Amino acid sequence: MSRRYDVCVLGSFMKDLVASAERRPLPGETLHGTGFAEFLGGKGVNQAIAAARMGARTAIVGTIGDDRYGEEFLELLKTDGVDTEWVMRHPELGTGVGLPLVLPDGGNSIIIVSRANAAITPADIEAAGEVLTASGVLSVQLELPVEASRAALQLASTAGVTTILTPAPVGTVDPSLGEFVDILVPNEVEAAALTGLDCDDESHVRAIARQLAADWDLRGCVVTLGSRGAFVLDRVAGEEIRVPAHRVATVDTVGAGDAFCGSLAASLAAGAGLADAVRLANAAGALSTTVNGAAVSAPGRSAAEALLDAQQVEESPFPVGRHSS
Repeated sequence: MSRRYDVCVLGSFMKDLVASAERRPLPGETLHGTGFAEFLGGKGVNQAIAAARMGARTAIVGTIGDDRYGEEFLELLKTDGVDTEWVMRHPELGTGVGLPLVLPDGGNSIIIVSRANAAITPADIEAAGEVLTASGVLSVQLELPVEASRAALQLASTAGVTTILTPAPVGTVDPSLGEFVDILVPNEVEAAALTGLDCDDESHVRAIARQLAADWDLRGCVVTLGSRGAFVLDRVAGEEIRVPAHRVATVDTVGAGDAFCGSLAASLAAGAGLADAVRLANAAGALSTTVNGAAVSAPGRSAAEALLDAQQVEESPFPVGRHSS
């Protein structure tokens, strides 16, 4: 089937107000920071720009405020060639904001305030049905109301669109969403929350991927492990592969997971198998940590391919049974 877009992203718009500090403050403590910066982010925007920079024809669906931050987002997305025709503007609620705290080692904690992001409804999703069903891949996260995310996944899945879900923020996730999800991409924290198993224990990683794939009836599951790379379970190809991380000079991990997911969506839309898509996404995610900020840190395809070629990491394959459906 011919598709108008390679990738459509349903997701959030977050103006990131980033503070840097030597450590996290204790309860009740006021702590002097070491830096401050403003960036445009949100998982939806980050993933859309990442997909576009990997060469995918990309559109985004979401809600912004009728404010200065909203205008900044539209300008940024236009610069990267992302179609914003289906971005709605809320007349009362402002554009969402994120408040990351970045530590010297690049690690981060983030508070988000959804604002206009929380106003999107299943009716809005239905109105955007044209773009959701005209894409090769739909990428969804959980920074929007779950009812809207479910409606989008169901609409796209029914139309034969490949669907990817990043279960973040993880909260309480209903595994029944798996009916409409092809590929689940949790990070270490999300995978542990969904299964009760700790990714810090290396022996659990394969069990986690298998449990999620079975519980959600997935085509594939990709557990991202930060500086330890990623674990891929592809039930269609009958593969389990551990893809180690690339060695880079990390300065800021904000948005790395989104660069990974945007790249993954772009590669899948281009026809790559899941393992190959993860290999390139792993390089894209690593490169994003070498740049401060979220959306702006996503690399182009040539840079990710160059890192992939330069650092041929040793993988660990494990055969698994094929998916029955």
